[in-house]
Amino acid sequence: MLVLGIESSCDETGVALYHSERGLLAHRLHSQIAMHTEYGGVVPELASRDHIRRVLPLTESCLAEAGATLDELDAIAFTQGPGLAGALLVGASVANALGFALQKPVIGVHHLEGHLLSPLLAEPRPAFPFVALLVSGGHTQLMAVRGIGEYELLGETVDDAAGEAFDKSAKLLGLGYPGGPALSKLADQGDAKRFKLPRPMLHSGDLDFSFSGLKTAVLNLVQQQSPLDDTTRADICAAFQEAIVEVLTKKCLAALKQTGMQRLVIAGGVGANRQLRAGLDDAAARRRYQVFYPPLALCTDNGAMIAYAGAMRLKHARHDYSYGAKPRWPLDSLPVA
Repeated sequence: MLVLGIESSCDETGVALYHSERGLLAHRLHSQIAMHTEYGGVVPELASRDHIRRVLPLTESCLAEAGATLDELDAIAFTQGPGLAGALLVGASVANALGFALQKPVIGVHHLEGHLLSPLLAEPRPAFPFVALLVSGGHTQLMAVRGIGEYELLGETVDDAAGEAFDKSAKLLGLGYPGGPALSKLADQGDAKRFKLPRPMLHSGDLDFSFSGLKTAVLNLVQQQSPLDDTTRADICAAFQEAIVEVLTKKCLAALKQTGMQRLVIAGGVGANRQLRAGLDDAAARRRYQVFYPPLALCTDNGAMIAYAGAMRLKHARHDYSYGAKPRWPLDSLPVA
């Protein structure tokens, strides 16, 4: 079965082709970072318009790389939510228009389910069941995953997500937008021991997270150390990153112990962070757990994860081509595949 996947939930347009027997055949991604940088953050109207410009050329490019035609598609999957309503509607309208024209089924995919399943596109692939840490944009969640659609929420952030804390702290440090990757890069040059930052909810006794207080601590530190020199800025970045990595790592280990599971899956943009990967790998190895990550190219939003999730949910495909967006959509409300 050949599935076309379309991702347009925020500021990246992703298109991919996934075959149920041959695997990922092609994927294309256009990032809007350069456009939004001028405004210091995502402008929803501009994001929507850019998705309109990009989605069809990216689709044509994917088909050309795979040597496939539209008529050969068995289904079209698109991100139905969560995300920016206008951006989501671009992918939804294109997917349903193609489905109607080709008389092919259409599948609305949950954006976070796409991230959660993206490590299954890598080798080695994790087997069910596993604990998943979703660290994507405004989401930081721990899930017990027993199968496609069998998701139990174990804990989540009560305020800022890890990715938001990275970007907001980077802005406080004058690192621009999007600041998360820049902060991580600068942290490699800093001394994490120079400044002590809090580890919010580290000993809360549950699996929830809180990162807004950490961001406020960075603000206070920046004000105390102003004007910042390059060394101080790098040291603050290192201390901040170490605090987040410690919290995420210990909560993941607690989730594995609580569920009795042996496998941990990391998905989402923050999952590309090198220090987080190193910390989790080290902690897991000492306790004989296994950790799985998506390929680095598939950590951010992409069409490949949507095409794969769509292929896993073909039995839920629709043929009526009526569509809508779900800007808010609880992951644990999905049906079992």
